[in-house]
Amino acid sequence: MKAVTWHGKRDVRVEEVADPAIKEPNDAVIRVTSTGICGSDLHLYEVLGPFMAEGDILGHEAMGVVEEVGSAIGNLKPGDRVVIPFNIACGHCHMCGMELYAQCETTQVREQGMGAALFGYTKLYGRVPGGQAEYLRVPEAQFGPIKVPDGPPDERFVYLSDVLPTAWQAVQYAHVPDGGSVTVFGLGPIGQMSARIAHHLGHRVIGVDGVHARLEMARRHGIEVIDASEISDVPEEIRHRTAGRGTDSVIDAVGMEAHGSPAAKIAQTLTGLLPGAVAAPLMTNAGIDRLAALSQAIDSVRRGGVISVVGVYGGMTDPLPMLRMFDRGITLRMGQAHVKRWISALMPLVGDDCDPLGVMDLTTHRVPLEQAPMAYEMFQKKADGAVKILLKP
Repeated sequence: MKAVTWHGKRDVRVEEVADPAIKEPNDAVIRVTSTGICGSDLHLYEVLGPFMAEGDILGHEAMGVVEEVGSAIGNLKPGDRVVIPFNIACGHCHMCGMELYAQCETTQVREQGMGAALFGYTKLYGRVPGGQAEYLRVPEAQFGPIKVPDGPPDERFVYLSDVLPTAWQAVQYAHVPDGGSVTVFGLGPIGQMSARIAHHLGHRVIGVDGVHARLEMARRHGIEVIDASEISDVPEEIRHRTAGRGTDSVIDAVGMEAHGSPAAKIAQTLTGLLPGAVAAPLMTNAGIDRLAALSQAIDSVRRGGVISVVGVYGGMTDPLPMLRMFDRGITLRMGQAHVKRWISALMPLVGDDCDPLGVMDLTTHRVPLEQAPMAYEMFQKKADGAVKILLKP
């Protein structure tokens, strides 16, 4: 089969690799019909190379049709249309019983000290072959796959794999009070959907980004925006718009590669040039993140407010302004999305022909799988108005 494989910094290729096969009784194999490029994939493209191996298959936002199931699978059959959550969870361990599926004890990558395994995301998360491919082996298929109806286009459902549950959790973790306000830093796919979900739930939403296409997309969905390329002091502007207090909550949907952190950018670049055996332990034991977005979030939330961190961070010793956070009584919540926990709330919304979350207005580019290298470069450069790219095997 054809698959998108990693070969180094900014070097992804479409290659012929072995077809996946059933290995365990609770496996399934799906034929992929749509698969997204996530902002987290750009971390592999740019920063997290020391945790990758040449030839790793990328991607963790896939849906498709069941081709084959293992002997222990009774809930799926060939021909079923399914979305695959990006994290791999068993559904029956202690953590899954608490609906903390991103911490599944069955698939935890204990040798790396990390949580549940993820598709297509470095040795830190199990080095499981990903979904930017023609076919995908799905472990723990007795629990993970989300059945969806035939008929509507993939774009109605594919974002249940990651974008929608991650955004829903970001809003839930933000604990916005009834009638309250929330700032969303970063209007990429997760930020877009976080803003739309918060707006749908009746909150005042201020979206912050510096990319014209992202700002225009947010405006289309009723989001109040701040153009960070034109405002020199974004937290001050937010306070100006909120009676001097800041918003009740803030969602950081940017993460480790925020603009405005020049020293950390240099450190990331230099670390990425080191051999993998040297760079990997340095990156897991040292602060490598560009914290501009998180710093602005701390300055933008009101006293006693909540910051929900959904952008991916990777540093172990990143400095936080603890005195300022303590004095202001700020609550911080974060973590990988527990995908299946939020599906019951999301499914009626994506199934509604009125499309209340605008899932049909998120994809900006639909690209054949063979053109993945071009799509990665375009997404990384935010070229041609790229907000969300779907690959079509």
